[in-house]
Amino acid sequence: MAARGRLLAGAAFALGGGFGLYQTLQHRLKTREHLAKQEPAQLPEGSLQLTLYQYKTCPFCSKVRAFLDYHGLPYEIVEVNPVMRKEIKFSSYRKVPILLTNTGNSLQLNDSSVIISAVKTYLISRRKSLDEIVTFYPAMKAVNDQGKEVTEYGNKYWLMLDEMETQQVYPIKEMLVEEIKWRKWVDDWLVHLISPNVYRTPREALASFDYIVREGKFGTMEGFFAKYVGALAMFFIGKRLKSRHHLQDNVREDLYEAADDWVKAIGKHRLFMGGSQPNLADLAVYGVLRVMEGLEAFDDMMTHTKIQPWYHRMETAIKEAVITNQHQLHLPV
Repeated sequence: MAARGRLLAGAAFALGGGFGLYQTLQHRLKTREHLAKQEPAQLPEGSLQLTLYQYKTCPFCSKVRAFLDYHGLPYEIVEVNPVMRKEIKFSSYRKVPILLTNTGNSLQLNDSSVIISAVKTYLISRRKSLDEIVTFYPAMKAVNDQGKEVTEYGNKYWLMLDEMETQQVYPIKEMLVEEIKWRKWVDDWLVHLISPNVYRTPREALASFDYIVREGKFGTMEGFFAKYVGALAMFFIGKRLKSRHHLQDNVREDLYEAADDWVKAIGKHRLFMGGSQPNLADLAVYGVLRVMEGLEAFDDMMTHTKIQPWYHRMETAIKEAVITNQHQLHLPV
């Protein structure tokens, strides 16, 4: 039974189901370390070398990949088995994404928003070391809405820049305020719409777990169990998540409203929230929504909201950035 519980939890985490399933199966969350030197996973010395530990279908991992791809940062991927998680046994932090960085020594970054803010700060402000930058994102104990103790990270939506650097990135103060607001909206609201929508019906839950098993790192028996037992369990847990997050009876309506709220915030005169180019909020929204591609919830969202033009612009912007980077590194496209 314990093995089955671990398998179900791992499969659910792979497509964001952990938002409720983890709290359902675990009575307590342990405080995690924010960063640590990792001897078993030393990276070769160089400039900025990155290794991303992920579940491919995890919204938070997809958010980090969108950021890295758009900024032309090469990185290695280690796909983590959602059940055993042996690939991250070196870490006391047992969630993904985990980003190992090397700028002369190896450093572990946890939490998708911290990863993005810290690396972006490093790219802009090279006079600060990455080791120094991550100290501005301290781990703090907090109690969530369910009364459980969790670890949060201070300042995680802020870039640690001086006044001149801030002026260069955000010429108008409102640009910074807007970006932070919507990055937080992604973590506080948008991600919580994924699981209830992709597990909305037994048929959709089965299709979602088929996708998770196909794209993830499962053994044969693990995959079989995850697909059929996990799908059934997550259908019922999806109902619980709907109640916890106060969603409408038809959870699609919340997804549609969120998509249209985002488009409305961008307005008619900007290609992206960042203007002519995506900013960190654009990349976060795109990364989270991307995990639904190929599922009924994604098709419905594209049909019943105004988000499609922006979404396709994001696809193009990231693809162009990847191609440009591959040409610069002389890699096959």
